[in-house]
Amino acid sequence: MGPRADIKVAESPWGPDDQLGALNHLSPEGSAAILARVDGTRSYDLSIDYFVGMPSFQAAGDPSYQLFMSHTPSGTVVDNMNGAGEAGNRHVCYSGDVVFMYTHTGTHIDSLSHFGVDGHIYNGFSAEDNLGSRGWTKGGAEVIPPIITRGVLLDVAKSRGVDCLPDSYAITVEDCKKVLEDAGITLQPGDVAMVRTGRMGFWPDGSKVLGNPPGLSLEAAKWLTSQSISAIAADQECVEVGPSQHEDNWLPGHCHFLAEAGVPMIELVNLEELSRDDVVEFCLIAAPIRLRGASGAPLRPIALPLRDN
Repeated sequence: MGPRADIKVAESPWGPDDQLGALNHLSPEGSAAILARVDGTRSYDLSIDYFVGMPSFQAAGDPSYQLFMSHTPSGTVVDNMNGAGEAGNRHVCYSGDVVFMYTHTGTHIDSLSHFGVDGHIYNGFSAEDNLGSRGWTKGGAEVIPPIITRGVLLDVAKSRGVDCLPDSYAITVEDCKKVLEDAGITLQPGDVAMVRTGRMGFWPDGSKVLGNPPGLSLEAAKWLTSQSISAIAADQECVEVGPSQHEDNWLPGHCHFLAEAGVPMIELVNLEELSRDDVVEFCLIAAPIRLRGASGAPLRPIALPLRDN
């Protein structure tokens, strides 16, 4: 185990009531500017589909994804709960389902309430005053606005000439800078940096997708947030390298991004097609389900390539 991370909860520069953190870097003008550059003939779905048996965090005690039928065509005939009678229910085939899942399953975004330090989340909101029995009253998934901004692919795996980075490889500041320099791109305020390790190439093999992830070192995480990005994303389960390299914190990247920098984290994003087609810069459109008070929510990010200038 390495040195201490010494991460502290930050006060928001946008005021004591702020719950958006780095998402304040988004603006209508920025959204309009990137949308004006879109090549509408192609799109990339960066999400993964949900299915029973999919890799998730059961090992941490969280429930696996489950889908149950609450109504089926034949069952509706037997139940007749709607009172339509046998003939009516045989004529109208009714199906309905129930989903049960951990909010951090599959492609999802971590809200700022997900991780804190010493009982407080970003902007000093305390668990004592702001955490009820059914979720946080501050920093929940419902306050995350639609994200319409420039996405930038940091394809670290391709830059290092491998299909997938080795287990527990700690991505450095130099790795990030090299990818950007080779692409001729500079991160701008409001961008979403999307880091490719290559892990999603193994999906849905949970034995290869989850555990001992290659990911951002704390130094690289701090460098990226210093560029005024609005959110961070990666194609593995925690964005940061695992296990932790710091003796005082078992997920220092989470604590830095969420509690110290106010930067939401997007995890388990499928970046394989963007990498295959060498799409480095794009318009990103993404919005979570507005689960009030939740520490995270499913997300379906869409990447739209940009027209040649």
